[in-house]
Amino acid sequence: MKKSSEVSGFYKLPIKERAQFVKEFAGLTDQEATMFEASGPLPFDIANRMIENVIGIMPVPLAVAVNFLVNGRDMLVPMAIEEPSVVAAASNAAKIARARGGFLATSTDPIMIGQIQVVDVKDTQRARFEILAQKDRILKRANDQDPVLVSLGGGARDLQVRVIDTFLGKMVIAEILVDCRDAMGANAVNTMAEAVAPVVEEISGGHVYLRIISNLAVNRLARAKAIFDRQQLGGEEVVDGIIDAYAFALADPFRCATHNKGIMNGVTAVVLATGNDTRAVEAGAHAYAARTGHYTSLTTWEKNVEGNLVGTIEMPMAVGIVGGATASNPMARLSLKILGIKTAKELAEIIASVGLAQNLAALRALASEGIQRGHMGLHARNVAISVGATGELIDVISAQMVAEKRIRIDRAKELLEQYSSR
Repeated sequence: MKKSSEVSGFYKLPIKERAQFVKEFAGLTDQEATMFEASGPLPFDIANRMIENVIGIMPVPLAVAVNFLVNGRDMLVPMAIEEPSVVAAASNAAKIARARGGFLATSTDPIMIGQIQVVDVKDTQRARFEILAQKDRILKRANDQDPVLVSLGGGARDLQVRVIDTFLGKMVIAEILVDCRDAMGANAVNTMAEAVAPVVEEISGGHVYLRIISNLAVNRLARAKAIFDRQQLGGEEVVDGIIDAYAFALADPFRCATHNKGIMNGVTAVVLATGNDTRAVEAGAHAYAARTGHYTSLTTWEKNVEGNLVGTIEMPMAVGIVGGATASNPMARLSLKILGIKTAKELAEIIASVGLAQNLAALRALASEGIQRGHMGLHARNVAISVGATGELIDVISAQMVAEKRIRIDRAKELLEQYSSR
């Protein structure tokens, strides 16, 4: 009988019935299907209200990076990630940074952009000026939507209007700048954009389509700086190698994509651990890296007069500590408590520091021993686990594969059979 994924009202079914449907559709064994039943610290009733069609919980390892000193404060940094060596690399880089004072981080006010797209405007420049002339009216309408945010010192702060050329002709884009305080802000900004859209439409004489937040948060930036002692890095040759690697990333987008991916290894891990929107932060980061028309590095690297390595990072950081999954997911709340922070700006500064540390660790490995040595040693354990190794056998099999430099599924299976038959 042919299976069909067309299901009416699937979201209305109890979680167990959804899981049973998936089991039958995919031909899962009883043992495989039992994995849907483990919820961990995130209860099913909460998960079922966070997203649609829930059948289980997907666990991701939660770790803490150690050694971080950010703006003079010691901290443990929660990181949720499945990739080996990331947490260890961040911790090691943070330890090197401590020798020269750790990370100095700053951030701008948490301003997000809400865009209102206007089409079919006869005189776009006239419409632009008329919309700007009624800025106070528009901002008041926006702020009326969220009096709580306004009472906390946030809310719509300013209005800007651009005329852009598209293949369909000119469009007028009205943008409200909203101070989101300690929230990421998507819901508040989208609500405000929806509310002011009719006013913008009336003033412009055009037709409004999109009313939505932009994830290119150019007004909500986080910056961090650190000095890394050349001797602790491995000497002048390693410092020069790191700067050579940085120059490669600046000049070549193929290299730069991997360069920035290494930064995001750390950034995304903290964003996920704190229940923030990883996709929004990642989209904003890569768009920011390409804002000049050339995709470039989110970090800068240079030598100071003492020959030590100086690194900086600047990137959009739309994260919050209230609302969304940060409030509903108990592990996210726990991560925020571990950080011991009180504002979204603090969180943004910590995340930027982790991104800088992660980039340093990757560049140092590339400039000295190569990225594979440490990474593949940890990867070998995942390979051993994937073929069914448990307990001490995981360490034994992974160690042998590393020694042989044959970290492959087929070799792991061979070794598992050998050791299991003893």
